[in-house]
Amino acid sequence: MENVVLTVHLILALLLIGVVLLQRSEGGGLGMGGSGTGVMTGRQAANALTRLTWALAAGFIVTSLTLTVLAAHKAGGSSVFDSLFEAPPAATAPAAPNVELPPPAVDAPVAPPAADAPVTPPAAN
Repeated sequence: MENVVLTVHLILALLLIGVVLLQRSEGGGLGMGGSGTGVMTGRQAANALTRLTWALAAGFIVTSLTLTVLAAHKAGGSSVFDSLFEAPPAATAPAAPNVELPPPAVDAPVAPPAADAPVTPPAAN
């Protein structure tokens, strides 16, 4: 839908440029001299080009508004300013993988030293 409206918008823009360039700066339109006995006189050509310019301009404005509405709908209500001023998400540590650990080895229980026995430092290797 958006591509169709954009294509129509671009075609209208090019046609509008062409019609404006066809008009004379004094408002004469296609009346480039000569007699007024042709199919269209200078005044009739100016009226036709003026009406065509207004019609193309109205179509251009309608497609501009349509593209704006489509872009706003696609944005989903978020704003550029909202993304600038919101705090970044807190960094969370990745979850530890669920790994099965083997059961602890069963050794003989170590008896605590007797209360009156001297404490010896570990042997140096």
